[in-house]
Amino acid sequence: MSELLKPVTLGHLDLPNRLVMAPMTRSRARAGLVDELTAEYYGQRAGAGLIIGEGTQPCVIGQGYLDTPGLHSAEQAVAWRRVTDEVHRRGGRMFAQLMHSGRIGHPCLYPGDQLPLGPSAIASGESLYTPEGMVEHPTPREMTMDDIDRAVEEFAAAARYAMAAGFDGVEVHGASGYLVHQFLSDNTNRRTDAYGGSVEGRIRFAVEVVRAVSDAVGPARTGLRISPGITYNGMDESDTAVLYRELAAALSGFGLAYLHVSEQGTRDITRMLRAGWPGTLILNPHPHTPGVPSTVRDGEEALRSGLADAISFGQLWLANPDLPTRIEAGGPYTAADPGTFYGGDHRGYTDYPTLEGS
Repeated sequence: MSELLKPVTLGHLDLPNRLVMAPMTRSRARAGLVDELTAEYYGQRAGAGLIIGEGTQPCVIGQGYLDTPGLHSAEQAVAWRRVTDEVHRRGGRMFAQLMHSGRIGHPCLYPGDQLPLGPSAIASGESLYTPEGMVEHPTPREMTMDDIDRAVEEFAAAARYAMAAGFDGVEVHGASGYLVHQFLSDNTNRRTDAYGGSVEGRIRFAVEVVRAVSDAVGPARTGLRISPGITYNGMDESDTAVLYRELAAALSGFGLAYLHVSEQGTRDITRMLRAGWPGTLILNPHPHTPGVPSTVRDGEEALRSGLADAISFGQLWLANPDLPTRIEAGGPYTAADPGTFYGGDHRGYTDYPTLEGS
């Protein structure tokens, strides 16, 4: 049997396999609301040991892209309940991922043309796709202490909405250059107060957010995703090893469901985190071949070496809704269509065939 198909315990959940569906933005939530098509998409993939839903904004100003879902209103929670009900009906388990985009946003996404927020007033240098074309991210407004307090509470409130929506837990998105990561990195956080400067200061916001979410829904229902060394969205950490060692140490006593590490060619950092992290570690492994999505082989090798307890895949799950069945059969695996990743209808979303169907 493949290592990926063996059971594992994660927080309060006993998972039938070690296959995790990674969070993937799909931009099909009109007006911030998921619909029946979203329920079918996730329901098709309920064979995963755990599904982590797409990045979901915990507040209006946290949105970073067009047509992404929210969890900051009762209406949004009711919409998500259709999704979690379908996943549970098919025997699956699902965490919500809370993603505040921080400076990766644009006034066109917010009422009153507000500026996006960031730990410091430093632009990303990146752009946002809109129906009118690409627009540059503006320089964000540096967050005040009140803004920081409000953001922490918005994460906690969104976590409570996630429970009302029927999710089994919540993942805090601390990766990929979004708000929590922006506080962590010294190229995006130039603050001189208690939330900046030293590593201790820069990890403070992440620790406070995770603590608030954990207090709201319980530590066994709380996870954190990180991406040490990533350069996406204009990130450039100068002290990656120290930064993530101290962050993991600060969270090690929380009793979290898991730490979710997205590798960026930083296997040495992964080994360090594995050695020091007392709980479950989910790994999104760096592929053997640059530019090619992670493979089943990458995940199996990481499990056999003891580097992780579970493996998250993105494109493999996107294009292979029956991934456990395909692994058991030794393949074949459908390749994902990049042209349908973001926006659109059922095509490239709910129409990927199962092994039986193909």
